[in-house]
Formats: sequence, structure tokens, C-alpha cells
Amino acid sequence: MLSTAEVAAASGYSVQQVRVLEEQGVIPPATRAANGYRRFGPTHVRDLVAYRDLALAVGPVEARRVLREIRTVAPTDAAALVSALHTRLATQREEALAAQSALRAISAEPSTDAPAAPGDTMTIGELAGGLGVRASTLRFWEREGLLRPDRTGGARRYPLPAIREARIVAALRSAGYRIPDVRRALAALRSVGPVGPAGSTGDALTARLDDLGRRTLALLRAGTTLAAIVAEGQTGSRPSTTSAS
Repeated sequence: MLSTAEVAAASGYSVQQVRVLEEQGVIPPATRAANGYRRFGPTHVRDLVAYRDLALAVGPVEARRVLREIRTVAPTDAAALVSALHTRLATQREEALAAQSALRAISAEPSTDAPAAPGDTMTIGELAGGLGVRASTLRFWEREGLLRPDRTGGARRYPLPAIREARIVAALRSAGYRIPDVRRALAALRSVGPVGPAGSTGDALTARLDDLGRRTLALLRAGTTLAAIVAEGQTGSRPSTTSAS
């Protein structure tokens, strides 16, 4: 059996963190020795290591929730909960990849821009003419959440970021992308900040994809332990924490 200090050393957490994570249900409750001290088993170390990877993958708040819930819900529900984590990361990766495709679609965009001036905006008619679409099409894209023009006295004005987004939408629609696909691409672009020149936004998307890759690998590492916890709940087994006499 392991003391709190031994579990902390084996898992890389501090003694206080081990106690807090036990209280939060991240690991099962420890047993108590005759002297009142906590006694842990190897599965507690296993679960703490898995929590570190899970927190990297989905964030600490979500990781704590998942580790608590998969111990209390039915095995099929626990499996669905873990599967949803993989689906979420996969969806975020698809969105980022779609955003990369959107940037390639406007690869002719200048790599640098002069500082925006007060007059660097377009009316809806000017933008529609520049893109070769109807003004009603721009209004439809706006209703679908694809465009976000400024409003000045009720009139739409499109600053440089909105013009870039409109070019992305027009290019993707011309390439056959459906509205939901375009919406996902724009969501990914906006998640890395205001849509700027293709180079800077592309770098941010590459960094996001790299981060998603690291988070996915962390989730895979945690997966074996999560499956074991679900299996323990299904069979009614519990981590061995019997105190030595």
C-alpha cells in the first residue's frame, strides 16, 4: 500500500493536490489505516496519471467531470461519454482543416496589409459588385452567420476583416461547399483571432492543428485507463486499497 506522499511522488502531483483530487472524485476514496492515515493502491497512481493526460486533452474542469461520472453512470453511458470526447476533438480538427482550405481558396490575398484607414470599408453594393454576387446573397450569408458587417445608422459597412471573410465565403461557395461547411470553416478561422492576412491566420491555424494533435494523443494515452475504470464499474470490482495490519 502507498502513503499520500508515495502516491504524490509516483504521479508527479503534490501531496495537497492528491488530497484535493481525491476530494473532487478524480480518484476513488482512499482507505484509512488504523492510525487514520490515507492508504492508496497502484490504481490511484494510474488514475492520477490518466487525469493529467485527460486534463491536457479536454481541460481540467471537463476531465474532473468525466472521471467522476464514468464511475457512477451505467457502463454504456460511460462509454458514450468517453466517445464524445474523441468526437469533439475530431470535429475541431475537421473545422481547422476546413479553415485551411478556405485560406487556400483566397491564396491571392496580399500577405501584408497597410494599416486600416477610416475609409477602408465597403458598402453592401460595393462588396456585392466586387464579389460578383447579389446584395441579397450577402444578406442571406449574414443571416446564416457567415458575415458580420458593421452597422452605421442602419447601413451595412464591411471593414477589411469582413471583406476577407466575404471572399472566403464566396470562394468556398463557388467550390461547392455547403453553408454548414462554410460556417465550420469560419468558426475555426475566428477561433484563432480576427481574420487577417492569409499568412498570419494560416500560422495560427497550423498551431491550432498541432495543439489538437497533442490533445488527441493525450486522450488516447488516457483511454486505456478510462476503459479500465468503466470495466471496473461493470464488473463491480474496486481498486485494492486494503490496509496492512
